[in-house]
Amino acid sequence: MKNVYSDFSEAVEDIKDGMTLMVGGFGLCGIPENLIKALAEKGTKDLTIISNNCGVDDFGLGLLLKNKQIKKIIASYVGENKEFERQLLAGEIEVELTPQGTLAEKIRAGGAGIPAFFTPAGVGTPIAEGKEVRVYNGKEYLLEESLTADFSLVRAFQADKMGNLVYRKTARNFNSMMAAAGKVTIAEVEQLVEIGDLDPNFIHSPGIYVQSLIKGEQEKRIERRTIRA
Repeated sequence: MKNVYSDFSEAVEDIKDGMTLMVGGFGLCGIPENLIKALAEKGTKDLTIISNNCGVDDFGLGLLLKNKQIKKIIASYVGENKEFERQLLAGEIEVELTPQGTLAEKIRAGGAGIPAFFTPAGVGTPIAEGKEVRVYNGKEYLLEESLTADFSLVRAFQADKMGNLVYRKTARNFNSMMAAAGKVTIAEVEQLVEIGDLDPNFIHSPGIYVQSLIKGEQEKRIERRTIRA
């Protein structure tokens, strides 16, 4: 049985200033929005955030940016967030931009206990500065170190009380690999079911990677809505 919280502020209580967090999601799809909101209200600062991007200004990780709670972000995309862009250009935040595939593999490798790997992505670009380059079969590859975090905050569709997680469609994105790469993983879920209710053939994150669960209603905003006139 995992630790099951009923209060989001209680769920993030152990996240302290200066920690490194992985936060699941892609844009606003599959983000642990209530855990992020609780962290914003708590005021934890000097955080290093590992996430695909920072969503939008007034929602999700944009709340932490607005509060100046993020010291550094490791991401693949600045995206729609104007405050993120402003802080980057003003030198108020440290940003490590990483090719999206490389970012995904750095997280996956961290969860698998692999310290580093070689990739062709970024060869001959500023990303390669200061990194080891090797040649395999006549092609250059960069050495990239894996990523882990003090906490991973993920969002799942279903969980059982043993912490087994099922993600829904594209909301799976970075969540499953981040669940494995955090020393402590907190999963925000839409449905919490009894042990044995989930089909083991469709579990995406085994409960061994998850320490805590919390059930909550999500707003599920759309990052950019396009409709006919």
